Amino acid sequence: MAKKPMYRQIADAIRQQVENGELKPGDALPTESALQAQFAVSRVTVRQALKQLTEQQIIESIQGSGSYVKEEKVNYDIYQLTSFYEKLADRNVETHSEVQIFEVTKADELLAARLQLTTDEKVWHVKRVRFIKQKPVTLEETWMPLSLFPDLTWEVMENSKYHFIENVKKMVIDRSEQEIIAVMPSDDVVKALGIDPSKPVLEKVSRGYLKDGRVFEFSRNIFKSDDYKFTLVARRKH
Repeated sequence: MAKKPMYRQIADAIRQQVENGELKPGDALPTESALQAQFAVSRVTVRQALKQLTEQQIIESIQGSGSYVKEEKVNYDIYQLTSFYEKLADRNVETHSEVQIFEVTKADELLAARLQLTTDEKVWHVKRVRFIKQKPVTLEETWMPLSLFPDLTWEVMENSKYHFIENVKKMVIDRSEQEIIAVMPSDDVVKALGIDPSKPVLEKVSRGYLKDGRVFEFSRNIFKSDDYKFTLVARRKH
């Protein structure tokens, strides 16, 4: 029987470590240099092994960071209006947001209509990348009426805007109208999330309402399809 190629032997060894629990979801793999030294092989062979493990959904590569054991997809329950942090509360993982844009701008005709404002009213425009551990998983762009949130800060948007709205502003969030479609990623998305430009992403466009009927946000979220799954419960009408 022919001997198994070295790259497959390396892949098998790493897979066994994952199955045995020696490497857990989210753990970083040794660097390519360390794997070269460990198995006395070339960088090309190591990369072949990592490529096979990536294709098998056992590991994932994060641009500029390294390779990690793949975690379970985040379950996004469409019927539960929860924040990014609340959705991950049961996972006990480190999360944070990196704010890229935080500015006040004038609403154009389309944005004004979405936020139930008059044209040229001022709105907050915030763009931020959401991370699970050190991995970027979501790119969010949000517009919020300045009149509702004159005291919004960069620090708030580094954390939870829902916490700010409900616990600081004492406003009651009622619902969110959402639309989810698959789209090809823009250059901006590819750069922010470190993804393959040829692979579709999931885009969620939403409009959030307060209990009194006012629209408090219009948002566009881009999700890496490898990291999220969207679920809902459909009941039969009787």
